[in-house]
This record gives sequence, C-alpha cells and structure tokens, in this order.
Amino acid sequence: MEPLLQVNGLTAAYGSAAVLHGVEITVNEGELVALVGSNGAGKSTLLRTISGLISPTGGEIRFLGQPVHHLAPEEITRLGLLHVPEGRHVFPDQSTEDNLHLGAYRRRKSDGSKQIRADVEALFERFPQIGRRRKNLAGLLSGGEQQILAIARALIGKPRLLMLDEPSLGLAPAIIDIVFQTLLHERSNGMTILLVEQLAYAALSIADRGYILSRGTVALSGASQVLLNDAEVKRHYLGEVQHAFA
Repeated sequence: MEPLLQVNGLTAAYGSAAVLHGVEITVNEGELVALVGSNGAGKSTLLRTISGLISPTGGEIRFLGQPVHHLAPEEITRLGLLHVPEGRHVFPDQSTEDNLHLGAYRRRKSDGSKQIRADVEALFERFPQIGRRRKNLAGLLSGGEQQILAIARALIGKPRLLMLDEPSLGLAPAIIDIVFQTLLHERSNGMTILLVEQLAYAALSIADRGYILSRGTVALSGASQVLLNDAEVKRHYLGEVQHAFA
C-alpha cells in the first residue's frame, strides 16, 4: 500500500541558505510519526514545505498518491492535509466559536451547517477550557487556551493527515497533558498524525515511528521504541527530563 504521505529527496532554502538536504520520510495511514531533533535542524521548515508555505528547491512530496509540491497551501488543505503551526495562529479578532466554524470551511458543501454545528458543540464538550469562552475573542484567550483552540480548529476539519509543530511550546504542564492525551485519543481513532515536538521523549513515547533530523537531513529513523532505547539518541536528543504519555 502506498504511504499517505511520501517525501522524496526534499530540499528547501530560505533565500541562499539551504535548510533541507535530501529529506526522505513516509507516513502511513493511521500512524503517529514523531519528528524530533535539535533547534535549527529543519523540522519546522519540513512541515512548512509539506503544507505549501515554502516552495521546495528540489525533490517531491506526494499526498494521497499524487504530487503536491507544486500546489498552493489552500489546495493542499482542501485535500485534507492540515497544519497546526508553531505559535497557535488563531484568528484573534474572531470569537472562539467562529474560529471553529472557520476550521470547518472545507466541509460546508459535503456535510452541511447542521452537522458542523453539532461537531462544534461536541468539541466544546470535549474541551471545556475553550467551551467556557466560546463567545470571547480568540486573541483574549490564554496561550494554553489558544493552543487547544488551534488543535480543535484542525480537528473539526476532519484531516486525512494532521501535522503539528511544537504543540507543547510555552505551555503549562497541565495543558501539555491535555495536548498529548488528545493526540493519543485521535491516534486510537485512526487519525494519521505527523508531530514535531521539542519534548522528544514524550513524542516518541506516543509515536509508532520516529525520524531524527540533524542539520536538515534524516540522521536516524525507526520504530519509536527502538529509538527510545538507542544510546546515541538518549545522549543527544532525549535529555534528562523524560515524560512519557503512552
């Protein structure tokens, strides 16, 4: 079976500064794949290139069996590849509720407004932290509430592949727990997830497989438990703080 996402020989740059050097990864249907590495390794650049925010300088990106590296971000989103970038990026001048309805935009023709309203209510029940503030402007939410909203906004879009970039960054431990438990829940329900995360041990502990990026290339890859038990990985990437969520 062909992977849901296949990245072949991908190169990307910011101006004259090359960032990705022949990156190759695959994500199969129903997998949670962790992408870890030190700061500046190219993790965020890889996600931004996959979602069309950065044009690659070489290589190929295939999603659902078709090349997408030449498509605009909105075309890639319509195919069901949704990206929750680092820094939340909610619509600050729109209410929490309106942010969720905007996330369901691509479903309007297929599912209709009644089903979308029901899904909004279900998400507010699931995440009472934002349900209590459904009428508040999203820009007035706390950082943790904005992160939950950003994830909920992606979930209501019913993605074929959900990509998250550093979802735990700057959050309190209680909110980090909510984020990782949400990913575990979605994975158990068959959602395909590509996760970039600074908490490498936590990310690998919930993942099926992992890739370790170093200086814009894949340094190591394999089953997450194999990577967790690798002495080199422990020394260079896992650090002393190890928090498992599985």
